[in-house]
Amino acid sequence: MRSRKFLLTTFLFLGACLLFPPRVEAYIGPGAGIAFVSSFFIVLITFLLAIVTMLTWPFRWALHTLRWRKVLSKSRVRRVIIVGLDGQDPDLTDRFMSQGLLPNFTRLRDQGSYTRLETTLPAESPVAWSSFQTGCNPGRHKVFDFLVPNRKSYFPQLCSAQIESPSRKLSMGRYRIPLGKPRILFGRKSQSFWKILGNHGVFSTVLRVPITFPPEKFKGVMLSAMSVPDLKGSQGTFSYYSSDREEEGQFTGGIQIPVTVDHGTVNSFISGPDNPLLKDSEEMRIPLAAHIGKNGADAELVVNQKSYPLTLQEYTPWIPLRFRTGLGMKIRGMCRFYLKETTPHFKLYMTPLNIDPEKPVLPISHPVTYSMYLAKTQGKFCTLGLAEDTWALNDGVLDEGAFIKQSYLIHEEREQMLFDAIEKTNRGLAVCIFDITDRLQHMFWRYLEKDHPANAGKDVEKHRYEIQKMYQKMDDLVGRVMDSVTDDTVLIVMSDHGFKSFQRGVNLNSWLRENGFLALQGKPSGAEWLQDVDWTRTRAYAVGLGGIYLNLAGREAQGLVEPGEEERAVKQEIIKGLQTLYDEERKTDAVGEVYDTRKVYQGPYVEEAPDLMVGFNVGYRVSWPCATGAVTEEIFEDNLKSWSGDHCINPPDVPGILFSNRKIASDKPSIMDIGPTVLDLFGVPIPAYCDGKSFLPDQAGNGEGT
Repeated sequence: MRSRKFLLTTFLFLGACLLFPPRVEAYIGPGAGIAFVSSFFIVLITFLLAIVTMLTWPFRWALHTLRWRKVLSKSRVRRVIIVGLDGQDPDLTDRFMSQGLLPNFTRLRDQGSYTRLETTLPAESPVAWSSFQTGCNPGRHKVFDFLVPNRKSYFPQLCSAQIESPSRKLSMGRYRIPLGKPRILFGRKSQSFWKILGNHGVFSTVLRVPITFPPEKFKGVMLSAMSVPDLKGSQGTFSYYSSDREEEGQFTGGIQIPVTVDHGTVNSFISGPDNPLLKDSEEMRIPLAAHIGKNGADAELVVNQKSYPLTLQEYTPWIPLRFRTGLGMKIRGMCRFYLKETTPHFKLYMTPLNIDPEKPVLPISHPVTYSMYLAKTQGKFCTLGLAEDTWALNDGVLDEGAFIKQSYLIHEEREQMLFDAIEKTNRGLAVCIFDITDRLQHMFWRYLEKDHPANAGKDVEKHRYEIQKMYQKMDDLVGRVMDSVTDDTVLIVMSDHGFKSFQRGVNLNSWLRENGFLALQGKPSGAEWLQDVDWTRTRAYAVGLGGIYLNLAGREAQGLVEPGEEERAVKQEIIKGLQTLYDEERKTDAVGEVYDTRKVYQGPYVEEAPDLMVGFNVGYRVSWPCATGAVTEEIFEDNLKSWSGDHCINPPDVPGILFSNRKIASDKPSIMDIGPTVLDLFGVPIPAYCDGKSFLPDQAGNGEGT
């Protein structure tokens, strides 16, 4: 009887959904698309599958129980918790521990172990965290940099994810309706260790690990991180409203919207994504108004016919946004505002347009309901992959105080997620990565060095101890995590790389031009994305943060260098030249090592890697123009931006940290060892293709694990 009632209720619900369909909400960024029209059969099949799932639940539960008991018989632990502190540096950690400033890190070291953790080549977050996930070198997981070139167009693109528009569309007057889902291509290859754990019945909670967009399906829950776009399809584009005409200009990381104050009122708009339903591209906008209070210390913001208070130099809560596409459809997002000043000029900062986790228009979690659960239980939270707005600080739109407030607001959201995961994950794995350690060191490193070029014309005292304070806050976090775990839990606290100074930029493309490897169509114009390059006379070019590519015949669209002997000769010539690159102004060598990736990487994707990777000496990094494919007259330039610390240098100079409440058996653990160690702890076989291995003793306490 109950089964009949269940089936009847289900089909009545299905019929109601088909007769009165809900509004469909979606976002399409550049080259992307989301289905707006669903087939009747897809809906029907979905509900039938739901029914089958319910009816077969007892059998699946029994199978899971048997599998879990088998895992438990081999498992050495009940639970593993990994706290990732992106970029935490071992030299600073050692210094602050010796000064007694990090009592919980010291306690964790004394309880278990502490050592340095070898990072990847290059020492970049997308590469290192991909090796963390897979236990593999880049030649096996295929993530080589933030940006890599398209070998046919030479245009740089994200290495980690690509979004392609649906090929079929329905034309209806001025509208163009996608008839399918966009293809979201996941750039990382190989398998994550939580996917392998799930195949053996072990549940995992994975929070904000970089390079997890789009989220993969596995036995557990996941919230994606780095590579999750904003509603504009970018990696983070802020908006800045200002009545000060002297500020007008082009920003690197955002758009400026000039405004006028008329009798205490500002009328403007929120710049949204292009309307994905229109044949002719058109930006969607939401009216925005601000009414300045008589005292000038606050204002009232009106968005989507709702009012929100604006307090001077404070962030608003997350404000929901609805962009109307037509045909009764909406795209939902959210943002925060920061009122900089009201007099003598009105200045208002708006964060990038985040995907709303309660109603996501792109997949940002697995299952899709997980982001909804987090939003319902702890409130809305930042979903953008690169959450802290470093470019707003670089561009002078935010000051240091505003950037710090933003960073800790995001950090507090992440802390809530971590402790919820610790509470809910009674057995299995819980992983959470914190970005604030990376972002604050990038933006405040100059305070550690009086002679840093970025200090010119800027305050050097107000935030002098900001990095130290941040390390102490991480120490407090670690202490609270330690207090929440029991003896049957292994705790790992680690970072993907360390940090060093970034005082001088090196334009590799300018060096290649000066040494006859790269040719231009004219004089250097500083145009981005290699626009000035004459490919008919170019043998090598640089893209990203240290990668050099040969213009190889048969691989690049206009390749000149023949594979084989000529290829090896060009490589050796570049290696020899860069290893002797001397900075006359600083009287020192700029490059520590140049790596031939065909000799360093192993795996099926080696041929898609940069041909060479440059490992810079401390103090040097790829220059800002070079990172975006611009060629300048000068090879060297001072780094004057607030982004004054970095890790994209020679990897041996920027190892990460590794703490554990268990003894470590390895003398030189690598970030590739984390996943295999967790598999070993749960008694799950480590795949033969993994480069990493377990760094914990075997069950007899002899040497490294399997």
